[in-house]
Amino acid sequence: MSDKNDKRSTFPLPLSSVTGDKRAAPAFSPVKVATPQTATRNAAGSGIQGGQGGGQNYVPRVTVAPARPGDAYQRAQPLPVIAPRPDTGVSDAIRRAMVGRVAKQGVQDGVVLKAMESVQRHRFIEPALSAQAYVDASLPIGHNQTISRPYIVARMLEVLRNGSPLTRVLEIGTGCGYQAAVLSHIAKDVFSVERIRQLHELAKTNLRHLRIVNLRLHYGDGMLGLPQAAPFDGIILAAAGLEVPQALLEQLSVGGRLVAPVGAQVQHLQLITRTGKAEWMSETLEGCHFVPLRPGTV
Repeated sequence: MSDKNDKRSTFPLPLSSVTGDKRAAPAFSPVKVATPQTATRNAAGSGIQGGQGGGQNYVPRVTVAPARPGDAYQRAQPLPVIAPRPDTGVSDAIRRAMVGRVAKQGVQDGVVLKAMESVQRHRFIEPALSAQAYVDASLPIGHNQTISRPYIVARMLEVLRNGSPLTRVLEIGTGCGYQAAVLSHIAKDVFSVERIRQLHELAKTNLRHLRIVNLRLHYGDGMLGLPQAAPFDGIILAAAGLEVPQALLEQLSVGGRLVAPVGAQVQHLQLITRTGKAEWMSETLEGCHFVPLRPGTV
């Protein structure tokens, strides 16, 4: 999917050269996705009442971490035991209403919408934030990371699918596990990599009760991909870099699609399609805002 101005590039493809391209009009109005610092404003702007802080809709920062701040970076420290998220009694009707709003924002892929309706988002966030679970807002999950807003999850999955079944998908940035759970409904096999050990363990806890047989979680450096499971016909990134790492481009199968946020202060969703052994095509989509893509593990 590309316009007449798309340029074919030989490997590797530096996305920093195309992130400033504003020629392609976004399919929908650019959206702002809250960072941990703006999650409160994002939720408040949705008009949902509740949470802490009364009318200000204060969103408390929720961190699943050891008692001492430095322990999060010491792998030798024992991991805390994290209790499964309780079912807070959020009705199916509220979740269907969320999906309805996503559809009105322009997402039309019925497979994606059904998957979004099937996964209980409130089970992937702290109980204190349950009142905002189905608001179209990103919410903090600890370690300066967020669970993406429902619209952006659905939009990226719609672009990744492009109306066709997905066989083997790689997700970079498991986070709390929500997007991985949605992916498991639309792809035959899903692999998800998380670089923050505490979030990797949190995702395992959140997903355990679902008993998803086609989802495999890995703790490691997402910028390196997962070569032992490659190639992938779909790759999706939940963090933004100035360019897509070379390793991920190599692990995309010919004909495969990669969707990633790209940029620093100004970010756009980028679609990369591998068209040959050493050829890729890129397309700039709508505006977004994600946490930074970082190397290594912690």
